[in-house]
Amino acid sequence: MRSTRVLLIAMTILAAGCRPASNAATPAGADYIENRGSDTIVNLALAWAERYQELHPEVRISVSGGGSGVGITALINGTVDIANASRQIKPEEIQEAEARGIQPVEFIIARDAIAVIVHPDNPVSQLTLQQISDIYSGRINNWREVGGENRPIVRLSRETNSGTHVYFLEKVLRLGDSDSDTLFSTDTLLLPSSEGIVYEVRQNPNAIGYDGLGYVPPDLKVIAVARQAGGPFLLPSVETVNDDSYPVARDLYMYTAGQPSGAVADYLGWILSSEAQPIVADLGFVPVTAAPQAPTQGG
Repeated sequence: MRSTRVLLIAMTILAAGCRPASNAATPAGADYIENRGSDTIVNLALAWAERYQELHPEVRISVSGGGSGVGITALINGTVDIANASRQIKPEEIQEAEARGIQPVEFIIARDAIAVIVHPDNPVSQLTLQQISDIYSGRINNWREVGGENRPIVRLSRETNSGTHVYFLEKVLRLGDSDSDTLFSTDTLLLPSSEGIVYEVRQNPNAIGYDGLGYVPPDLKVIAVARQAGGPFLLPSVETVNDDSYPVARDLYMYTAGQPSGAVADYLGWILSSEAQPIVADLGFVPVTAAPQAPTQGG
């Protein structure tokens, strides 16, 4: 039901939010906001845009995904007003933007946990970060090595332009070690969307995947994760994200080219308000504080 609703929202907003040179159905003088990037954030961004347009019919908002890297590249190229990212902007991306006269400004608009998911028939219920790293890097290849059945492990990941992929690589496979060169096993199946991860795990009892908590349906099994052997093993939740006990939690971002003004500033202020943040919780993410935060430049 939620997928159907999101699809309808997407169709409505994308139709209303296109940026044509001339459109008789669009009110004269309407403000346009082009918003693109992270697929993790796209459903949340669509829900925000739908609600904001109801409150402000003079504003048209176009929302699309494609991945965090796609959104940040579009910001650098000057083709979007707001870039969505499920990872922080990279130093080299800041340098490229500055070379074009653009100073990225960062807004933390929600928080998220990355859930590690398996088929409900899989008897494995908990893993350490090291075990997950070993699975995805190819050092562990059979479920019996981590307490499961004698079955091969099928690894699922987001594609490389995904901010979730980048975060998972840096914080889980490499365990936060910036000097590590650990990579995903070459037989890892790369999928273009969160929904694709969910679909494959649902179909394959041997699969393991990861997804933003807001995308995990109740019929899949979420693995409890520990920072190290001996636990504690914790499930992702609003509580474990807010108290920083769940080891794979992150901030979610929107970036603008310089300090926002006009309709973009008004929209971002609303996103960070107590009126918009409950939508974050409704979609399974973790709200940030209601009071708007001072934006920070760059990374």
